[in-house]
Amino acid sequence: MKICIIGISGKLGQYMTQHALDRGFEVTGVCRPESVGKLAHFGDRITVLPGRTDDRQVVARAVKGCDGVLTVLAPWGFADYASGTARAVLDHAEPDARLIFSCGWHITRDGKDQYSLRQRAIFSLFTFFGWATRLADISDQVRATDMIFASDTAWTVVRGSDLEEGVSEGLPVWARRVEDPVLASNRTRRTDFALFMVHALTDDRLVHEAPAIVSRASASVIEHGSVQSGQGAAVKAS
Repeated sequence: MKICIIGISGKLGQYMTQHALDRGFEVTGVCRPESVGKLAHFGDRITVLPGRTDDRQVVARAVKGCDGVLTVLAPWGFADYASGTARAVLDHAEPDARLIFSCGWHITRDGKDQYSLRQRAIFSLFTFFGWATRLADISDQVRATDMIFASDTAWTVVRGSDLEEGVSEGLPVWARRVEDPVLASNRTRRTDFALFMVHALTDDRLVHEAPAIVSRASASVIEHGSVQSGQGAAVKAS
């Protein structure tokens, strides 16, 4: 399987790279020229195309011939970076490619997710801080995922809980609604977020889903989870 990782040099991108290589995948990636050095430890096992992840020409070359594309939707700045990245991938990926995108719990596919007062306060704080500092346009990630949801490609949007470093705890469990009690612990190892992204490439049950994930070792999963045999991903359908 040949895949492309858009945003390969970040922590999540590097974890996805390792998981993909462990599965014998051929890996190509895109990252900013100044970040290419972060990938030196992978040596010649990967191919890297330097460029912004919203550069349509770079993305077009990178995704050509790929069976799957893993994309980190980063809402940096106020120049439609996330939505520009999503558009470049949607426009240039192979017609039958699996497209997996990462984002946070604040994304909702149909507006029916029920957020707690604490969650809404945190989202508002991050939105204001990003706007005040001009560092991040959180609403651009919303525009990007709305674009993906409207697409007829084979997409999956993975919504991550709070991330932490540490050794893998296994494939996270997921639910369709952020208020599902199985998600209450709100924590996932970053390496396992990456593991779920790579897993989604070959799990047809996740096509046109926006799974919200949480660590399979968390207290809420132990209390409420029902893990599907042989898959490792719990489904709590709403």
